Amino acid sequence: MAVTMHVKSDSEVTSMDHGSSPPRSPRRLVYFVQSPSNHDVEKMSYGSSPMGSPHHYYHCSPIHHSRESSTSRFSASLKNTRNHSAWKKIQKEPESDDDDDENDDGVGTFGGLGRNLRLYICFVFLFVVLFSVFSLILWSASKGYKPKVFVKNIVFENFNIQAGSDHSGVATDMLSLNSTVKLVYRNPATFFGVHVTSTPLELHYYQLQLASGQMKKFYQSRKSQRTVVTVVVGHQVPLYGGIAAIPNTREHHEKMAIPMNLTLVVRSRAYILGRLVKSKFYRRVQCSVTLRGNRLGKPHNLTKSCDYR
Repeated sequence: MAVTMHVKSDSEVTSMDHGSSPPRSPRRLVYFVQSPSNHDVEKMSYGSSPMGSPHHYYHCSPIHHSRESSTSRFSASLKNTRNHSAWKKIQKEPESDDDDDENDDGVGTFGGLGRNLRLYICFVFLFVVLFSVFSLILWSASKGYKPKVFVKNIVFENFNIQAGSDHSGVATDMLSLNSTVKLVYRNPATFFGVHVTSTPLELHYYQLQLASGQMKKFYQSRKSQRTVVTVVVGHQVPLYGGIAAIPNTREHHEKMAIPMNLTLVVRSRAYILGRLVKSKFYRRVQCSVTLRGNRLGKPHNLTKSCDYR
């Protein structure tokens, strides 16, 4: 806002004080400038009159007024722009925070699930490794406790060869044999028991099978042993000339001697850690024995005539 006023110059004031009327000087325009956007009143220059009273006048030219007005308007515009930008920022910040919270919640939840999954996988893997190592240690330790099998003796109860015919009607000598085999089974293990089975016990005359018998399966606890007796029999076995005919007389029976082989395989299975850790043991036994007619009904000692593998 600009206001135009007529102000007397200093020379005119001095002339009036002395009562003389000097020639008039040209009048000068004085402008008061106030910025509408600025609440602070601009400082004005103080002029001293000869009377010593201050006059709050600001002397400027129209060019200076124009520059000040442009500067004030630019400052006000810049300030309004900054205020408007700050208000927009204040309005946007809560939304941004909400979005960040939602994103953080989603990422945090997914990250938590992923971390829990990784921990679970690591725990399972560590458990499998430790369990495998522990099982391997037990399995290796069990191999140092192999079961022991000893065939003590065999008793031939009776032996008979007589003429006959096989199932197809072919005439041949027929053999009947009845015997019992006694063996000792020992489990030296200190931390597991074993389940024991075996293949059939067989008596052979070279390649000809004369008798067989099946041992009953059983369970043997740790650090224990038992004696097992198995019946091995042969009934009406066709010889087809494999064994020379033996007269059925007492004298010839006492003199007969027929070499035989007794064979069997003892199988032991240990469940060390339930069904998860198992250990198997096999013991192959082959004994040489001679059937003598004068020792029927008496035990034939086999402790030194058997091979164990």
